Amino acid sequence: MRITLIYALPDQQFQMELQLHAGTTASSAIEHSGILRSYPAMDLAKHQIGIMGRCVTPDYVLSDGDRLEIYRPLVRDPKQARRQRAKNKCSPDPKA
Repeated sequence: MRITLIYALPDQQFQMELQLHAGTTASSAIEHSGILRSYPAMDLAKHQIGIMGRCVTPDYVLSDGDRLEIYRPLVRDPKQARRQRAKNKCSPDPKA
């Protein structure tokens, strides 16, 4: 079977096509890809993984055509960031 492995950094994207045996798990595919050697700071205990935007566990069995994605940890909570942007946008005009 054939899958695509994706990992994106702010300034760099990693994409690799892998040919794997049926029954391969997500964690096995990541190990097989060699991405952990290319990005030694990557800690899979802190990174979530998913298939086409849906989170899965490392023991998820891949299917032909899957797009396996490794997600970076969030720098800040998206809800808090949205609230802060809204607060800054709606602050009263100091001249009024």
